[in-house]
Amino acid sequence: MVAPKINLDKDMSAALQQKVQDAITQNTPLNICGSGSKHFLGRSTQGECLSLVEHRGIIEYDPRELVLTARAGTPLAGIEAELANAGQMLTFEPPHFGAAATLGGTIACGLSGPRRPYAGAARDAVLGCKIINGQGEILSFGGQVMKNVAGYDVSRLMVGAYGTLGVLLEISLKVLPRPAASLTLMHEHSTDESIRYMSHLLTQPMPVDAACHQDGHTFIRIAGSEQAVKHAQKQMGGEPVNDASAFWQSVREQQHTFFSSLKPLYRVMVKPATPALNISGNWLLDWGGAQRWLLSDEPLSVIRERVNAAGGHVNLYRNHAQSGEFFSPLPGPLFDIHQRLKLSFDPHRIFNPDRTYSGL
Repeated sequence: MVAPKINLDKDMSAALQQKVQDAITQNTPLNICGSGSKHFLGRSTQGECLSLVEHRGIIEYDPRELVLTARAGTPLAGIEAELANAGQMLTFEPPHFGAAATLGGTIACGLSGPRRPYAGAARDAVLGCKIINGQGEILSFGGQVMKNVAGYDVSRLMVGAYGTLGVLLEISLKVLPRPAASLTLMHEHSTDESIRYMSHLLTQPMPVDAACHQDGHTFIRIAGSEQAVKHAQKQMGGEPVNDASAFWQSVREQQHTFFSSLKPLYRVMVKPATPALNISGNWLLDWGGAQRWLLSDEPLSVIRERVNAAGGHVNLYRNHAQSGEFFSPLPGPLFDIHQRLKLSFDPHRIFNPDRTYSGL
């Protein structure tokens, strides 16, 4: 079934554009707002709220084309329900962090879930977008065809930019069929054993689409045809996990008991095969060992030093007791590139100022 194309609400886009133009004239910063489910990510920013929650709706979706286009304020749950009805899914399994989470907030924050190492990141799914830039202009980049490469890089710049480069109005995404079967297997492993095992699986022709480790247990999700899943189960062994969907949701949405601690939460990114780091605290390894969540009272400077020595980087994800930068500091040349991008898209610096780094 093909979802009918919705007539674009030009009045809504024009109203948002007018607010941006007024902010430029008055030199007033704007805080781009959705449902607020991801307000804790990044640095705090000042400015008048520019709400996109009413700018919603699926504009075009034809399951035969494996592409969906929707407005930024469209609830993520509604998009996933529409895809599920057609036996399809978002490839990057994004976390919601709230029942009213929107597509725009998800893309602006560049969030991807447990499937990310095996099916690609949010950035890989974006085919095109429409934005309002810092000159008050409505611009379109990319397209709705997976082979279309025109403007690809510009569209993907918006992913993970936290709204600092422009106001997302519409996003076109690649989608995929849902697997026919899925099974999660559990093994008892030490942290080092789990890292070696998960890294080994990355080199094998197994239909793995999620892998994590916590508290002495490794959880591997396999998905694909029923025959492929049964064959992989025989090869891998392990104990099947009951209610696996609830488990992976708890990891994706940070509802697992691991995340209930009031200690500072760090997101550590390293190569999957990197041995366990010498940092005291509690760990949960996701993305096959590439994304490691850390609860620790260690000084941030010590954590960054040891993560950097391992070739990785770390973000202070949820800050209960410290203040400072959310993201890892950028080397001078990279910060200069960020500044030039900001100047190109938002020369008056009105969109979410300082949300990612001070001075951007």
